[in-house]
Amino acid sequence: MGNPSTVILERNSPRLATITFSNPPANVAIVETVARLADIVGEFERDAELQVVVFKSAVADFFLNHFDLAAAGDLPPPEKGALPIWTDLVVRLTKAPFISIASIRGRTRGAGNELALACDLRYASLEKAMFGQPEVGAGLLPGGGGTERLPRAIGRDRALEAILSSSDYDAALAERWGWVTRTLPDAELDSFVDAMAARLASFDKASLASAKALINRATLPPEADLIAAFSEFAKSLTLPGFIARAAGTQKMSAQLGLEFELRMGEYIGIANHKLSS
Repeated sequence: MGNPSTVILERNSPRLATITFSNPPANVAIVETVARLADIVGEFERDAELQVVVFKSAVADFFLNHFDLAAAGDLPPPEKGALPIWTDLVVRLTKAPFISIASIRGRTRGAGNELALACDLRYASLEKAMFGQPEVGAGLLPGGGGTERLPRAIGRDRALEAILSSSDYDAALAERWGWVTRTLPDAELDSFVDAMAARLASFDKASLASAKALINRATLPPEADLIAAFSEFAKSLTLPGFIARAAGTQKMSAQLGLEFELRMGEYIGIANHKLSS
């Protein structure tokens, strides 16, 4: 038998499905995560009954983390005229004829934050959710919609701070800025999301999908901007700024283990300070 998937799919009912991320210890996104999500979203797009999809995590302290940069070169190249797989995934998720809900408990960074931003609704644990785009601190650029969606959610200046600083942001501030739909006490998160999902699943599918499409028309970034962002991300993997920081960051990560992932926003700053001094 092969390795278990990092993405667990449960069909709760004909109208409702749950996708659970499970790649312990830090729920880092890998190529299999992206490929499996792309397959599932493709299946769901063709499902005439499905109305609501909930995303959540089985790993304590992490919703979905950044992409495993050591495997970035393993992402399958797009066919001629097609979008890169990650860009295609977040675009299709946002435009899909079902409602996507992110139930966020734990760290949500980089690719994980970009996936959450592509969801229609984001509900976060007040005590345990945390958000960030750490790419710039690592000498990279966000490539999956962070620079396109986050400014539309929280404004230009706040998006500049979040992306340029590569810091971690707690759920209370994320809610105040509009990064998430709302926060809830951790003990109430699951029941609230379950109730919202059940409520939406009871509505008329055509009405839900049409209302979403109308709001999309008024709010979504152009697809060309997301395509350009992924191209810039791929290019940044080869630049001196990333190469100079990669070895130091990997060394610090190896020394600190899971502690590095838990406090990445802080440790990226420390690593850059050491490099510049």
